[in-house]
Amino acid sequence: MDMKLLAVVAALMVVTYTPPAQAKPISLVERCHCRSTVSSLPRSYIRELRFIHTPNCPFQVIAKLKTNKEVCVNPEIRWLQQYLKNAINKMKKSKQSN
Repeated sequence: MDMKLLAVVAALMVVTYTPPAQAKPISLVERCHCRSTVSSLPRSYIRELRFIHTPNCPFQVIAKLKTNKEVCVNPEIRWLQQYLKNAINKMKKSKQSN
């Protein structure tokens, strides 16, 4: 093999080499979890709720059902709005008593 070609290939390998990063790529970090939501989900089906805030995405609510399935819930559902209001009021009361 020609020495010049070998040198060029070695230089390109050094220039293009990037050490593995510990963080996730930005495209994965800032991706919205919920692309579609369900609007009619009875509270009795839900085991737990997760609230996610991601930049450039709307407020996201993920419900883990008793069947271990996860679905995105429309945050405008009336019972969810009431749940959030009650949780906020409870937090305010606990801060006032401290």
